[in-house]
Amino acid sequence: MGRAYQNRKESMAKTSDAKAKVYSKYGRELYVCAKAGGVDPAGNLALRGLIERAKKDQVPSHVIEKAINKAKGGGGEDFFPAIYEGYGPGSSMVMIECLTDNPNRTFGDVRLCFTKTKCKIGTQGSVSHMFDHSAILAFNSDDEEAVLDALLTADVDVTDIENEDGLITVFTPNTDYFKAKQALIDAFGEIDFEVDEIQYLPQSTTTISGDDVEMFEKFIDMLNDLDDVQNIYHNVEL
Repeated sequence: MGRAYQNRKESMAKTSDAKAKVYSKYGRELYVCAKAGGVDPAGNLALRGLIERAKKDQVPSHVIEKAINKAKGGGGEDFFPAIYEGYGPGSSMVMIECLTDNPNRTFGDVRLCFTKTKCKIGTQGSVSHMFDHSAILAFNSDDEEAVLDALLTADVDVTDIENEDGLITVFTPNTDYFKAKQALIDAFGEIDFEVDEIQYLPQSTTTISGDDVEMFEKFIDMLNDLDDVQNIYHNVEL
């Protein structure tokens, strides 16, 4: 119990430039998701969850619609997922999810963030073995037993379940995301998920202090400024 996870919800920035970056990141992810799994949210659970999350993060409807309509044509850019990992300040561990149309450019940009903050980019697998790739579904309910029963009946591999003040959070392997979400919808009807996403969860956390804190914040800010970076996961307990 007590799995630590970071809600991917962006704290909406006060400047228009920062908001535009948030919208751009969502727009790219919506486009890729719709192009890969279909533009109808009823038949694409990942897209439905992404739309709901975008709305909660105050992404305008026209941004959402534009990205999905763009995917309808079947043309446009081809974005590919890329994951980079390495060591941040204070021997912290970091994983960076990207969507890119130019892997060489993206790798160079990410590596520069590591270099300028005296961090070390790693090879594939260097720190990912210390993270669990998990689906997280959180929603309001007070019947943990019924939730667990619905998931087990659907043969979902539940790695953890929490119930805190009427908010139930379910953790499953990322490969069981669709099965878990559909099982919950079948059992309880339409659900307004507080969290509906897939993350890399650190198996343990670390604390940093002194100059490492300032350098870590600079490192994360530099990564967030890159258009190709979608999500950043780390094991630092802030």
